Amino acid sequence: MIRINLLGVPKAKKAKRQAISIGVGGVNTMAAGLVIAALFAGGNYFYYYKLNSTTEQLQKDLDSAKRENARLAGVKAKYQEREKQFQLYDRRVKVIHQLQAAQNGPSDLLNTVATTVNNTDAVWLDSMTEDANNINLNGTAISANAVANLITNLKKSNYFKSVEIKETYQDASVKDMQAFTFTLVCEKQKS
Repeated sequence: MIRINLLGVPKAKKAKRQAISIGVGGVNTMAAGLVIAALFAGGNYFYYYKLNSTTEQLQKDLDSAKRENARLAGVKAKYQEREKQFQLYDRRVKVIHQLQAAQNGPSDLLNTVATTVNNTDAVWLDSMTEDANNINLNGTAISANAVANLITNLKKSNYFKSVEIKETYQDASVKDMQAFTFTLVCEKQKS
């Protein structure tokens, strides 16, 4: 069956259908636009909320870090103060040790000279003086050999770098026996 419509009414229906379909399409487009706008607004709100939450967390972390920094600054100040005290005490201890080492020097010298003179026969010391790096010994001996033995014993003590006789002479004031007065110059070893 074939139909032929000569009246053209169906065309009007067709136009009416297009208007309705445009209207229905507009409603769908408007609803889709509203849905998209709502999704966009929801996404923006979610993004804003997330950024705001991150900002608050970072601010809390920053405040916590500032408190920790202030606490550590106090600890650092205490540490530096204690370090200064330690260095002061350390210097004092070093000075004390140096003084103790220097204190032993004269007693070692006296012990060395006393032992050497006691081990040498017929020698007596009258005086001992120190100037710079030298020790001057003045004394009396019964013979010139006793003075030579004293010089040898002082060299063997390894406390002196060199021992030289400055002068020796026979003392005429002693009438009962032969006596020699001597002066020795002893150069100390470098420490």
